[in-house]
Amino acid sequence: MRNFTSSCLHHKSSNTMSLINGMSPAESSPSPQAPAGVLGCKCVGGNPLPPLHHQETYEDRKAQLLHLARERRSSSSTGHEKCPFHFDLELDHKPPTREDIIPELANSYRSLLKGLGENPEREGLLKTPVRAAKAMLYFTKGYDQTIDDVMNDAVFNEDHDDLVIVKDIEMFSICEHHLVPFWGKVSVGYLPNKKILGLSKVARIVEIFSRRLQVQERLTKQIALAVVEAIQPTGVGVVVEGIHMCMVMRGVQKINSKTTTSTMLGVFRDDPKTREEFLSLVK
Repeated sequence: MRNFTSSCLHHKSSNTMSLINGMSPAESSPSPQAPAGVLGCKCVGGNPLPPLHHQETYEDRKAQLLHLARERRSSSSTGHEKCPFHFDLELDHKPPTREDIIPELANSYRSLLKGLGENPEREGLLKTPVRAAKAMLYFTKGYDQTIDDVMNDAVFNEDHDDLVIVKDIEMFSICEHHLVPFWGKVSVGYLPNKKILGLSKVARIVEIFSRRLQVQERLTKQIALAVVEAIQPTGVGVVVEGIHMCMVMRGVQKINSKTTTSTMLGVFRDDPKTREEFLSLVK
């Protein structure tokens, strides 16, 4: 196993994490003045382990540390590859917030403008990189949200087993192939199984997954699976109709074309009558 050297910013030392590396207590016993390191350093965040009790063996503590290593982010975690320091068992920080990356994103837009032969310093474009960065973060804000975030306890016990449909929900998204918009409407239906969703939460589920880089086929499936995750209904049906700018303003340039996708789960897939009722009601 590789040798983990403490990288606590306030307690830089050459002490290695001996418990993980298999050193004996005699070889690794810290003095009272030794850096707190992995056994309780609070300098770089995280939740330090409790003091080692005399009944607790070093093998017990080693097991705790290994468990901690699996739970926390490490330098090999996605988005953490360029961390300037990363003591895997000690550091429990989060990636930068999306607002924190606005300057870097704005620089990318500035480079894009230069690559197009424009002058990003001229008056009309001076603030464009920052505006574009903020706009892109808004267009993709769904990455910051989860189903639990938007449910907000709006799942209710109700003995209702007839079809529930929320139709013509407006949807805006970004095509992941060309980074141009597609938009349209979404209709969601489900057969409850003793639980129902607050109606606005159906629209919020659509918002979570549409506000990401997407393809319409995946978007349709994700919405259906999210409803299943939220309330475990007997069945779910989702129909999405979209207009894609990658077909309108480039390529074949067919301005009147529309794309329709659907996902049917549970009884919506297995029972033709239920499926037909849903499809007739969302037309």
